[in-house]
Amino acid sequence: MDVSAAMEKMSLRGAGKCLVCKGSCSGLQPHSWRKACMACGCSMVDHATESDLEDDQRMGRLFGDSPCSHLTAKVKGGGGLRMYKRNRMIVTNPVVSRKDPTFITTTYDWAPAGLNQKLAMQYMELLPESQRPVSGTEGALERRRQLLRQLPVYDQDPMKCQSLGSQEEVCTMILFVKQFKQEVLGVGEVALPGEGGALKEAAAQRMAKEVKDHSHKTDAVQDQNQSVTSGTSSSAVNGTDDKTEY
Repeated sequence: MDVSAAMEKMSLRGAGKCLVCKGSCSGLQPHSWRKACMACGCSMVDHATESDLEDDQRMGRLFGDSPCSHLTAKVKGGGGLRMYKRNRMIVTNPVVSRKDPTFITTTYDWAPAGLNQKLAMQYMELLPESQRPVSGTEGALERRRQLLRQLPVYDQDPMKCQSLGSQEEVCTMILFVKQFKQEVLGVGEVALPGEGGALKEAAAQRMAKEVKDHSHKTDAVQDQNQSVTSGTSSSAVNGTDDKTEY
């Protein structure tokens, strides 16, 4: 294990208590190669080691430089880093009683992008109640666990993958990650029957616009280079003429 990996392991130690064992776990103590805590034996994803901000940063790195980059935003002063634009949803329902009406507010940590609230709620109602990502519930924690299992950071960041033994393997993984971002990575779409394809069409339009913009920039650079070349040639000819006349 290199120094950076050891420092990362030390930073994780005691970072979060187990969400399963709760009080009986003193804090995450990562195993050297197993995805488990040495203190309680539970999975690392069951320990509260990350915040929503860290989740969004990880998803931003994943979606960056991919057809799904529209789901991210550039971090100001972040040197090109991107942050996942998490789509939270707050639903307020009135409760009518004999006295003055009150309201119950439900906050969802995540909701499908590009939907109005009515359609988003139809989607949520199709999920088992225990799996709905309502803030502070088991459903929200389960969603985070699923993300950590399905999209582990070491699958997209060579610096987090401890099994790479040489610089050549690191470069190979970088190329692999770049390829799967462009050819494999995708985000599901939520739509009513017969109304799907909106996200795919929007992505195609963005891609066409990016290609058009890139083409315009290339043409502008070529025109500028031609102008510089033409000006240089003209100066050379004028210089020759001046010498001849002199």
